[in-house]
Amino acid sequence: MRARLALPIALVAAVSVAATACDASSGKDGSDAAGKDAPRAASAAADYNPVPYDRIKDGGTYTTAGTFDDQGNPFNVNATLTASRVWAWYNADAITYSPTGEVRYNPDYYSDVKVSVEGGRQTVTLTINDKAAFNDGTPIDWTAIEATWKANNGSDKAYDTSSTDGYDQITSVHKGANAKQAVIEFKGVNASWTTLFTTFLHPKAATVANFNKAYVKKAHPEWGAGPYTVGQWDTHSGGITFVRNPKWWGKKGKLDKRVYVNLESTAAVNAFKNGQLDYTSAVDAESLKQVKGLKGTEIRRGGSPFEYSLYFNTKSANLSDTAVRKAIQESIDRSQIAKIQFQGLDYKEPLPGSAVLYSFQKGYRDNVSAVLKYSPDEAKKTLDAAGWKPGGDGIRVKDGKKLEVGYTILGDQPLDKAVAGAFTAMLKPVGVKVVTKKADEADFSKILSERRFDLFLSGNRSMDPFGARYLCDFYCSDRDSNITGAGTPALDKEIRATTAIPDLDEQVKAVNEVERKALRQYAFLPLFSGPSTYSVKKGLANVGATIFHSPLPETIGWEK
Repeated sequence: MRARLALPIALVAAVSVAATACDASSGKDGSDAAGKDAPRAASAAADYNPVPYDRIKDGGTYTTAGTFDDQGNPFNVNATLTASRVWAWYNADAITYSPTGEVRYNPDYYSDVKVSVEGGRQTVTLTINDKAAFNDGTPIDWTAIEATWKANNGSDKAYDTSSTDGYDQITSVHKGANAKQAVIEFKGVNASWTTLFTTFLHPKAATVANFNKAYVKKAHPEWGAGPYTVGQWDTHSGGITFVRNPKWWGKKGKLDKRVYVNLESTAAVNAFKNGQLDYTSAVDAESLKQVKGLKGTEIRRGGSPFEYSLYFNTKSANLSDTAVRKAIQESIDRSQIAKIQFQGLDYKEPLPGSAVLYSFQKGYRDNVSAVLKYSPDEAKKTLDAAGWKPGGDGIRVKDGKKLEVGYTILGDQPLDKAVAGAFTAMLKPVGVKVVTKKADEADFSKILSERRFDLFLSGNRSMDPFGARYLCDFYCSDRDSNITGAGTPALDKEIRATTAIPDLDEQVKAVNEVERKALRQYAFLPLFSGPSTYSVKKGLANVGATIFHSPLPETIGWEK
């Protein structure tokens, strides 16, 4: 699952990028994120205080900053990572992954899983726990699997689905030995099929109207299931409280309450310092400085399956020109952006080279460096050849129009401003004027879904290790999740052909080749990943830097 910060579900979240501004470097190759001593691969370490279920106290409250988003259905194209996390507290967590990506089936939902291949066609048989039922009393059976497939397979374009990949390879979902058995038949072999049914929809939630609109600023606990359910969902404050679910048939949740408090990132750090929160993210040097060494707390830090990238809106006037996009990318020293982001964090990583795979994963290749070199001189030549001539004020002009592009930032974070300043300084010498535009954080989803930007920095988080299957979400021209608007039908065909490759290693090789072609559209530029760094109250179990792991809600709590 890739949650846009990616998915069976490809999700999105605003990037909070605070530190000091830096001058743009010029003329040097920016191939190393933090200098020539950058490691060859990013960290894949996990740090989340894993504690067995029987060593966790019964009771207590776990409080963090957070709130619901406009769209709370994680299968919807407008959902974000926040929506996915909130969903997991009151809906099924049927399949999860270890930090390194091994599949874990939750027996409270799937009591048995069988996978077979005959004649090149894969069949998956899911036997659902006899006790499993949605909170409204509807049995969880094969119809929930069928409903999830039908809503996401792309056959009905009225569904605003995040990703059809994988679902569109299923030819049928039908009842097995009884209603508690779902038989899923594929037209080929899908080695990453588990990503499709990590969670599922209540059949009532899977109608077009409900899929698109029912979860907009609303919860539907009656359609959910799990150890917790909604206690309070305050649409005014944005606060959410989950409480134990009396209808749950599985392992009891250890916590009495799970609370989300709607706070901006700076306020969240202060609330953690005051003891109001149990956990907060330290996204930059300043926030880390404030929370480090606080009595009764500890820093948990590990690798990050996050990636932050610069998106180019190919539908905006000046950025519709491929040459302009290429020149802008040639002018951006990504190593300087990384230095701004990681200043004071004692962290280094190689520059990211792919939208879908991380440097610590098997099969990863640096596809960005294969098609792009940092070179302001080449950028000038690219613009010259495209007919953009330097004006009297240094800003290039073509057909009487100046080469100006907007760069949209959310909120008022110093680090966001520093990055905006760096982009401005880097692009000015080649004749591109950057106009920084501020927007409200609450408008994040609209900015992306309605393409209200020229340049925008946003992030994605992989919730599973099968990144190769998400290539289409980034680059297919007919995908709503492709917020750049770039792509061609011919490229779409090549991208989709990779999903039919049954061997994961061979699929990754093909994906790398096709991604290099996609990157030559110069509409998407990976910038950095960074560490996952959190300050946590001591004794909080199964919370922190988890890589691909999503600890089950019932396992989160306080050590005995």
